[in-house]
Amino acid sequence: MAMTEPTPTGLAAPETAGPVEGTEGPGGPGGLGEDAPVRPRTAFVGRLEIQWDPRILEPRPWVAEQSRWAALLLTDLPPGPVLELCSGAGHIGLLAVAGTRRELVCVDVDPVASRYAADNARRNGLADQVSVRTETIADAAEHPTAYSLVLADPPWVSSHEVTRFPEDPVRAIDGGADGSALAVDCVRTAGRVLAPGGALVLQVGDEAQLDGPVAAAGAEHGLVEVERRVYERGVLALLRRPGDGPGDGGDAGGGAVSG
Repeated sequence: MAMTEPTPTGLAAPETAGPVEGTEGPGGPGGLGEDAPVRPRTAFVGRLEIQWDPRILEPRPWVAEQSRWAALLLTDLPPGPVLELCSGAGHIGLLAVAGTRRELVCVDVDPVASRYAADNARRNGLADQVSVRTETIADAAEHPTAYSLVLADPPWVSSHEVTRFPEDPVRAIDGGADGSALAVDCVRTAGRVLAPGGALVLQVGDEAQLDGPVAAAGAEHGLVEVERRVYERGVLALLRRPGDGPGDGGDAGGGAVSG
């Protein structure tokens, strides 16, 4: 969730790649009514062309690191689909599964984000392996699917700091009092939906969030952090259940790395 200025492109509003569950709302499906202030833009995340508009969070190029880590993990994880929580425009999950046969489920509470995720799947030739649902993080745990990998980039800015980023929609960045509220929700859902041997790759704002509420939620739901990667604009963490995967999860790498 790096905070940078978006770049206008003058592209058309998104077309859906197919049915998007739960997108009814103001302005019709996806909330894309005639009066909506739509100024679609594009960004490149890795090799994918991703479209969005200012009603949702701008895709930041650095998050390709989360996708690359996920793609590497998928070479050893058990068979099964990938779940992306707080998917926004879908860029992290799409880049992770591009070039694989893995199915991807994108979940976001914002119907506008859902429309863009579906359209971005179509734009990058991935529509056949991607489905999109508009629902909460908790709702995502109610489906009877066991996932090999869960990806999550929840809002992680503390509520009292959201005014520092006026270009970003508040709902897309507000992570509660200490910025960790939705990250904790993601851990809880991952603990319920991960298949044996599965993994969660979680993005947060700083290491304090991992060492505090996220670690506590992981312990409550049987997930422990086995690696973290520290970047200038955020922190990535790999969580697994003890005994899941090679070497009790330790073969994924060790310690923090700076980026």
